[in-house]
Amino acid sequence: MSAPVIRAATNADKEKVRALVFTVLDEYDLEPAPKTTDRDLDDLEGFYAGGSFDVLETADGDIIGTVGLWPMQGVGGGGVVELRKMYLKQSARGRGYGKRLLTHAIARAKELGFTRIELQTARVLEEALGLYAKFGFVHSPEAALERRCDQALALDL
Repeated sequence: MSAPVIRAATNADKEKVRALVFTVLDEYDLEPAPKTTDRDLDDLEGFYAGGSFDVLETADGDIIGTVGLWPMQGVGGGGVVELRKMYLKQSARGRGYGKRLLTHAIARAKELGFTRIELQTARVLEEALGLYAKFGFVHSPEAALERRCDQALALDL
């Protein structure tokens, strides 16, 4: 069996992506917010223009992971990008795919010329917090948090 591949998402993927994201949020008792925080899922290509939104897909077309990079300030030469929507299906966890997605996202942010990655997450996502810490993300207390988030982290590239 071939390993899943990371590829750029298109708007044709948005229903599968939304289903994955909302399923994971539900697993952790976090509330989806389709009209605010999660409205980016309505237009993956437009919302993430200047950044990227990628999926981890199996050979049979099953999207098992997602990760987005949304430009917050400028592009290149000092820009800040937000890591968004990094989720894995429950059946895909514990196989190194989270590490693979995060490694990909960091490399992609550098390739696009960003110098800092920021993210928001929730304390209940313990696995993700551990992964971010291993990659050098540190707490960023100055960030204004979304409603379902209680942690802000950042990594200078």
